[in-house]
Amino acid sequence: MIPSGGQVTRVSGQVTRVSGPLVEVRGLTGLAMSDIVEVGAYRLPGEVVAISGDRATVQAYEYTGGLAPGDPAAGRGEPLSARLGPHLLGGVFDGLLRPLDGAGPWLDPARSADAAGASAGEASPGPGFGFTPQASDGDVLAAGASLGTVANAGGVGYRVLVPPGISGVVGGLRPAGQVAADEVIATVGGRPVRLTSSWPVRRPRPYAERLDGGAPLQTGQRVVDVLFPVTRGGTSAVPGGFGTGKTVLLQQITKWSDADVIVYVGCGERGNELADMLTELADLSDPRTGGKLAQRTVVIANTSNMPMMAREASIYSGAAVAEFFRDMGLHVVVVADSTSRWAEALREFSSRNGEMPAEEGYPAGLASALAAFYERAGRVIAGGGWEGSITIIGAVSPAGGDMTEPVTAYTQRFVRCLWTLDRDLAYARHYPAISWAGSFCRDAAVVGNWHARNGDPGWTDRRATLSGLLAEADRVGELAELMGVTALPPRQRMAILAGRLAREGILQQSAVSATDAYCDPARAGALVDLVLAVGDRCLELARRGVSAALIEDQDFSPVLRAKEDAGTPEQVRALAAGMLARLDALAAADPPEMSPGE
Repeated sequence: MIPSGGQVTRVSGQVTRVSGPLVEVRGLTGLAMSDIVEVGAYRLPGEVVAISGDRATVQAYEYTGGLAPGDPAAGRGEPLSARLGPHLLGGVFDGLLRPLDGAGPWLDPARSADAAGASAGEASPGPGFGFTPQASDGDVLAAGASLGTVANAGGVGYRVLVPPGISGVVGGLRPAGQVAADEVIATVGGRPVRLTSSWPVRRPRPYAERLDGGAPLQTGQRVVDVLFPVTRGGTSAVPGGFGTGKTVLLQQITKWSDADVIVYVGCGERGNELADMLTELADLSDPRTGGKLAQRTVVIANTSNMPMMAREASIYSGAAVAEFFRDMGLHVVVVADSTSRWAEALREFSSRNGEMPAEEGYPAGLASALAAFYERAGRVIAGGGWEGSITIIGAVSPAGGDMTEPVTAYTQRFVRCLWTLDRDLAYARHYPAISWAGSFCRDAAVVGNWHARNGDPGWTDRRATLSGLLAEADRVGELAELMGVTALPPRQRMAILAGRLAREGILQQSAVSATDAYCDPARAGALVDLVLAVGDRCLELARRGVSAALIEDQDFSPVLRAKEDAGTPEQVRALAAGMLARLDALAAADPPEMSPGE
């Protein structure tokens, strides 16, 4: 890592061979694996992947058209490092964390030289930020302590921290006012500290203490929050085939989750999808600040038309940005769409590098790479004493919908939640198409304890009852396909009815509805109570001899429309009272009959 204010030590050499993005250089001494080397007149960045004497093999991050043997090469003396600062909030960047504006640096190699210096922490002009000091000259601060705050950084509590590895006496602290992005704001232990800093993206940032899971991340999606919640600091994977709605689900979580900062990594996905997401994000209001949600979102866009090596680095860049904000005591969500495209970049890279392929051509270290990525999630006490968290949600795109392929199989081992998307649900227009039978949550007990401590002691029982109802409805539904619904006893017919109400009235949710796109925990709990109460009353009526056909013929549309028509828990409970009264009237209107199978 280059300390704040430090200079890059360059070592000169020349290009000897070019094979696509694989470049061989000679004359560079003192290189280390993963160091950054700039090649050609445009200083195209690349990463050292092999060293033999004074010969180094470099995997370029950019298109190498026009690069030829004899062109200059220079080592930067550092691994790939991200430029971190308040400019990240509200910005769109490529996989190397370079700003994307206009055509973008991946289309114009002449811009790579300017971006390379900025990403390494070299001084460059930038917008000013309102800085307010919190320390004083003469204070003795450790790494992670706060020097001050920046007020106009997307409405979040942005702290300017002493970088890792630096501590000591504060001197020359800037007074309150506008400060340029790369301006020195103080010295700590005799070393300059800028508003922006540099950090190697593949190296996790240090923290004081790791904490166990706590509060759930509220996503606003009922099927997630009610059945398969993810904790702050937890991990979740979203596997699903083409067309099952992965991107839409992740975008909904990006828009509505209660995180402080969102880091959205578009890794290898189609550019038009990401462009649509950015357009929607720019128009979405932030309920916290009244501004735009994009102001506290960092988008890393490395779409399918961008270089493979930069795609591989984008995941690590997203994790480095998340750790940067986590250390300020903020709760961050990293959305990686998708880790399968990242794994494909690893496969292509390992093939070019001559590594022995493992299962389905992926490198032998795929499982370790996935584990290392998801391990960067967690709830911690940062160096400054604040609690922060990183929640990682990664999409998985198995080829042909094969859930046994390596990326999906390995990912399930390392995540705490799995939200499996079902093709049949998606084709039936049931969104989010999360399969209640194929998904899991390993932190349900932790989340239940949190709800019990925070005023909702019935959450665990509600979840268990709903899960049992859905499982019973699926089991009986298979019998109904063989025998017909009318051949089943009333109890089982009521299970099918209750399962339908649960699927359509709770789990199904519209991303384009002004009322239903987001559902807060209180309203979600009320909707679950409504469906469970109606299902129990129908079963009770059937046991009392009311005709199952008469019950099934009732108008249950108010229950199904409650998610749209009832905007508050009170309105849901009022609707439930009216629906139960209508069902109770059936007992008097229909004389008891002998029920087969009872």
